[in-house]
Amino acid sequence: MAGEYEVGYRRPPKATRFTPGRSGNPRGRPKGSPNLATDLSAELAEQITVREGGQAHRISKQRALIKSLTAKALQGDVRATTALLALYARVISEPPEDESGLVAEDELLVLRRFGPRLLKSLAKKEAGK
Repeated sequence: MAGEYEVGYRRPPKATRFTPGRSGNPRGRPKGSPNLATDLSAELAEQITVREGGQAHRISKQRALIKSLTAKALQGDVRATTALLALYARVISEPPEDESGLVAEDELLVLRRFGPRLLKSLAKKEAGK
């Protein structure tokens, strides 16, 4: 009996094991099914009608939410002010979206000069740890 396989904890019978190359969840999540980020962006991008100064304007829900938050903050609501400033800080800390994907010549010159110094200082910090 020394050559026989022992079935037990974390040792399933060989006949019931997953075969190589076959998923344990073959159907899985369907491709193209929206996740939370996709649903949220679609919902915030929808247009609604808002009355400002007696006139109706069509703006996105995202814009309306920001306008409402700003109005509450201006009225002295501390929680709205905190939320608005936190949102602003998060937005300005993200790198801007550049459609062209190209770096300007003056920026490239700065990067070429500063890059090696930055790499050396990072290497020194890593060596010092």
